Amino acid sequence: MPEAIQVLDEQTIDKIAAGEVIERPSSVVKELVENAIDAKATAITVEIKDGGISFIRITDNGQGIPKEQVPTAFLRHATSKIRSVDDLLTIHSLGFRGEALSSIAAVAQVELITKTPSALTGTKYVIEGAKERSLEEIGAPDGTTFLVRNLFYNTPARKKFLKAPQTEAGYISAMMEHLALSHPDVSFQLIINNQPKMHTNGNTNVKDIIFHLYGREIAAGVLPIHYEGELCSIDGYVGKPFIGRGNRNYETYFINGRYIKSRLLAKGIEDAYRNYMMKHQYPFVVLQIQMNTELIDINVHPQKMEIRFSHSEEIYQLLVDEIRKAIEHRDIIQQVPPKEEKQSQKQPPVPQPRRPEPFEKKRLEAVAQAVKKDSPYEKKYEERPVIIEETKPETKLEPRTNVFEQLTIAETADFPKKDGHADFIKEAKRRNYTIIGQLFETYWLLQVENELFIIDQHAAHEKVMYEKLMSQMAKKEFTTQQISPPVLVTLNMQEEELLQKYKEHFTMFGYEIEPFGGREYAIRGIPANLYSIDPKELFVDMLDELSADVGHNTPEKISDRIATMSCKAAVKGNQRLSRREVEQLLEDLMQLENPYNCPHGRPTIIAMTKTEIEKKFKRIV
Repeated sequence: MPEAIQVLDEQTIDKIAAGEVIERPSSVVKELVENAIDAKATAITVEIKDGGISFIRITDNGQGIPKEQVPTAFLRHATSKIRSVDDLLTIHSLGFRGEALSSIAAVAQVELITKTPSALTGTKYVIEGAKERSLEEIGAPDGTTFLVRNLFYNTPARKKFLKAPQTEAGYISAMMEHLALSHPDVSFQLIINNQPKMHTNGNTNVKDIIFHLYGREIAAGVLPIHYEGELCSIDGYVGKPFIGRGNRNYETYFINGRYIKSRLLAKGIEDAYRNYMMKHQYPFVVLQIQMNTELIDINVHPQKMEIRFSHSEEIYQLLVDEIRKAIEHRDIIQQVPPKEEKQSQKQPPVPQPRRPEPFEKKRLEAVAQAVKKDSPYEKKYEERPVIIEETKPETKLEPRTNVFEQLTIAETADFPKKDGHADFIKEAKRRNYTIIGQLFETYWLLQVENELFIIDQHAAHEKVMYEKLMSQMAKKEFTTQQISPPVLVTLNMQEEELLQKYKEHFTMFGYEIEPFGGREYAIRGIPANLYSIDPKELFVDMLDELSADVGHNTPEKISDRIATMSCKAAVKGNQRLSRREVEQLLEDLMQLENPYNCPHGRPTIIAMTKTEIEKKFKRIV
């Protein structure tokens, strides 16, 4: 016999409903803070402990709740925001479903203290697991205080899926940042484990909040945007292209004061920056978009994070056009801070690795012999922007004698063909080869008997750097170059968590990073062989890369990601190299077990046989 169909009891219904609205501690904070904003609060304090799992306290100076309405407020679908289905089309408040308080009370121990301005005394109400415990009068200031303890205490299966307290606190911090940006007229304070983490003054100045949350460099690199039209209005700030990040975490936009996520808006923002930013870099934006509520549907997801638009094509194009207007014909060149500019006039000391790099050996030999001027590899250490070429270019390139004479005789035997081509490495080791020249200042052309090999200098050097870094990492042979003054970087809570989680990897890699107060960290040391790279840019890129796959990072993956990002030290395309430098690069490349692909999978070498070339010119058929 099949199981009989039964109507669920109210307690089970409440817990199921709570699961749709209350996913984690940040969901509780979001719902209660939004209620406080709707209650006209101008100051809101959020205090959490253990990531909000054991304790959340939210205090506001809003209108409060009348005593007789307090029990009703905790009933399902009880709300002061709407009266009928028609009101859903014109809703302006942040919370409106009437499920928040009942959902929270179903899975936590809740205490409410509230008072309206007209009341002589306040009200204290205690409800646990959807069961009312007490209702009494109490002395209290105007406004409302919620205390939420032991979230999911009666649903342990849900509690075990929560993440570490620090991670849950990071979600709350990110959500509070969004609320602060969307409501600059409200003073927000966040306290985590008795430590103040955020405090905005509510002076309505969004740029002040950007400075407070993201630091001086980003605040100095934003441009205002303003548009008013029939379809919508847009206000806020867009970052200059050099503020790009490796993920969309800095794309923040609000519809009628509500933080949302939208593929349509994200595409409009990113398309506006096309041709201004590198691929896989995302811009910084903080946008307030006001629209007629009849043109949007926000009632499509329990957490109200998604939204549907009518006139979507017009909104997309409008966003692209207005952002481009904000950044076009503007000074979008990154300015060097005065201190750094002054410091750059003084050449930094040349780092002293434990063992000189092969390229460094060549540099030292060249300097000692005074044969020619500096090479690009030297400038990687000395940070000079100008590339100096050889004073006497070679007019005739004779075939080189073998530079791999130190290799074993066994490697000079005949080797089989690979996909119709000679094995480049083994053939080049045993025969003379000719460097024909450089193409497009990026590709080097080599002839080995009847084959033409084309080598991408950036991909090749990247591969050499990668293998070297991974070898050093395995042998723990990294050395650190001290930098003075230290480089300061401002991190959000998620980035702070990533730094703490993977700090040993950064340390092993050669970084020295210390807290500098607030959300700032001082980078005092960097890997010695990466001295030429902007330490802040590389460090932030590493954090972005790590945040892309949080939860799936094994120690091997972390090391691989860090080493891959560090290949920014590689020689770029469109950079002139001397023949001597190319010879050294080829020698290093040919010593690798797999020289054919860079760490990102792109080929380092392609080849064409004489036969294939002659077929192209129809010399043979």
